[in-house]
Amino acid sequence: MNTSEAISASAVAGLAERRLDWRHKAAPASANGTTHADFLAAKHTLAELQTPLLTLDANALAANADRLAGWCADHGVLLAPHGKTTMSPQLWAEQLNRGAWGITLANFAQLRVAREFGVRNLQLANSLTDPHAIQWVADAPSGTTILSWIDSLGTVDVIDQTLTGSDAVLDVLVELGAHGGRTGARGVDAALEVARAISASPNLRLVGVSGYEGSLAHTADDAGLAAVRGYLAQMGLLHEQLLAEGLYGTDSVILTAGGSAYFDDVVTVLSPYIRADPEDGPKVDLMIRSGAYIIHDDDFYRGISPFSREGDQPFTAGMYGWARVVSQTEPGLAILDAGKRDLPFDEGLPEPQFIGPELGGAMQPLVGAHITSVNDQHSFMTFDADTTTVRPGDVVRLGLSHPCTAFDKWTVIPVLADSASADNAGNQTVVDLIHTFF
Repeated sequence: MNTSEAISASAVAGLAERRLDWRHKAAPASANGTTHADFLAAKHTLAELQTPLLTLDANALAANADRLAGWCADHGVLLAPHGKTTMSPQLWAEQLNRGAWGITLANFAQLRVAREFGVRNLQLANSLTDPHAIQWVADAPSGTTILSWIDSLGTVDVIDQTLTGSDAVLDVLVELGAHGGRTGARGVDAALEVARAISASPNLRLVGVSGYEGSLAHTADDAGLAAVRGYLAQMGLLHEQLLAEGLYGTDSVILTAGGSAYFDDVVTVLSPYIRADPEDGPKVDLMIRSGAYIIHDDDFYRGISPFSREGDQPFTAGMYGWARVVSQTEPGLAILDAGKRDLPFDEGLPEPQFIGPELGGAMQPLVGAHITSVNDQHSFMTFDADTTTVRPGDVVRLGLSHPCTAFDKWTVIPVLADSASADNAGNQTVVDLIHTFF
């Protein structure tokens, strides 16, 4: 790997030599044994695939990636996309090549994937408490940055005990939480106590403040936004206290928050703390960690994304489910061949959008149809039997919600040229295959 690369281009390119077989449920049986590169060279189409299926939209992915990269540049903030959404080095490369600082991850296993693909700058949005993980981070090669979070005195103790006798120093951020939230020290005073312990530790260096506002609200109404903004204000207060006590161990500090739902509020509340001139104190960068934005969706994020709320060039849904009718024995009820093991359901059930007699063929809008429940391998779709005809073998295109729980169900995901084409059909060419590593 070229040490100047944000991710190893050769490692990502090497995925094209992977062979497709029975382990990849999105790959057709006819492609068994062929490489990723050969499959794409043959210009396979949607019609040659099978259901159940998850596909991505090439145009939407590129547009979404460009949109947030441009927005971050315009607002002077860093982006460290949360890679756990896709666990796809190919998509990480698209984000990094557009200027992202690095990749955020959730656990040790995910860090190992990222390092295998040569990601240079990493952030663990979590605390290191497993001794194996602590030692692995301490042994990271020169030129690799790995930041992690600490929210308790106990975590400081675990790291110090693990690294006793070592000269390793880990860069960490003190994490502020809130009552009813997830992780994070409960309140500014508790976080200050943790920060003082970090400052006193021979194996830790305090380089910033971290937090996650998304666990405090699930809506964009006044109450939800007030909770988010109040929490972010507390992050700013904590940062001021750390500066006043001289607890930072670096001349370059990071403030980080912001998932895919409230990143605009993060920038509004915390951007006043950005400081480019270190003469008046440490340089301060603001970093958001949005991950779902590159895929977006047709339900949860469509409704809560800042760009949707502002009505200004919103993100575009970049994933679709495809399912076939396997049973239609009651009027107004069809059973589809995609279920919990194929499609996300935790932030809203799939939405029937179009129906046609075959995959890759002409489709018509499916009005008034709903997925009412999902089993492991099936979905229950109701429809108006007086106005809509549904037959066994028909294919339904589904809008989906929450990419974080869509990607983990697929080891390979086909990318189509334009899933949202005007005719809502088209025997589209598969232009890429996205490999995931969950």
